[in-house]
Amino acid sequence: MSATDTPSRPLASLDIKKEVERYALVLGWIFLIAIFGLLLPDTFLTWRTFSSMLGSQAVLVVLALGILIPLTSGDFDLSAASILVFGSMFLAVSNVQWGWPVGLSVVAVVLIGLIAGLVNAFFVLFFRIHSLIVTLGIGTFLNGMTLWISNSRTVSGVSMELVEIVVIQRLFGVPLAFYYGLLVALVMWYMLEFTISGRKLLFVGRGREVARLNGVPVERVRAIAFGISGGLSGLAGVLYAGMTGSADPTSGLQLLLPAFAAAFLGATAIYPGRFNPIGTLVGVYFLITGITGLTMLGADAYVQSLFYGGALVVAVSLSQLVRQRQPQHFA
Repeated sequence: MSATDTPSRPLASLDIKKEVERYALVLGWIFLIAIFGLLLPDTFLTWRTFSSMLGSQAVLVVLALGILIPLTSGDFDLSAASILVFGSMFLAVSNVQWGWPVGLSVVAVVLIGLIAGLVNAFFVLFFRIHSLIVTLGIGTFLNGMTLWISNSRTVSGVSMELVEIVVIQRLFGVPLAFYYGLLVALVMWYMLEFTISGRKLLFVGRGREVARLNGVPVERVRAIAFGISGGLSGLAGVLYAGMTGSADPTSGLQLLLPAFAAAFLGATAIYPGRFNPIGTLVGVYFLITGITGLTMLGADAYVQSLFYGGALVVAVSLSQLVRQRQPQHFA
């Protein structure tokens, strides 16, 4: 062995460790699939199960990607699930009861989500109120609006045109809803990695004062982040209405917890130490695989809450540990 070979060993082991850390969540997901596959070979390891998991969780994927944007800039959006529910209800009411074309209702819902996000930004940035308080208040206000426009009733009969392009039509046996979520994740990944706007968002998340001193318009970046979060939450509401063909005034609010859990889980993978859309996508399906497997094993309903709640605490803890160990760059 030559003297030049000695220093390369620690470097090589360090590179391997970093790669394992990057893909630990993916490996964990594969391990979870293997465990449930061994326990339930005849039911879990079927294409029907996997296509159902992929297609049915598009709403959660888009919602998690929506809250990912303000998280990246250092803010929280607790109104995202409420925007989703209000959006799905507004679509159902406008399409079924008011007679709007479904296309117009879809555009209106996305715009409503965008406006709600900008309202969040206004109160957070103009009055310097913490985002947790503002978004919680706006979310509660929207919950009341949902009950008002629906008379606290489920509205069914959403146009089959929407249902068809969300769940009925399939590509490779998977509902198109899955590909919509995948497309959003890929677009977000490209924006964050290869555009100036995306890099500014990452810069603001790393340190607002440093970003401001370097000429980054911090308030504008944060406002845009809230707006995008609201718009994507509205889009999630459209998918939610399309997947069920109806809208319920409370169903959908429970998606907020798993969305945050997926976002924080994603921050431990692919690009450890920062929120990223590909990691979030993996995080969503890691969680859903666990829930699906436990349900097939006959677990009681409360196990889902235990799983999501525990996953959120663990994910936040891990993401904080990883973030503290990462150098301050965006690679």
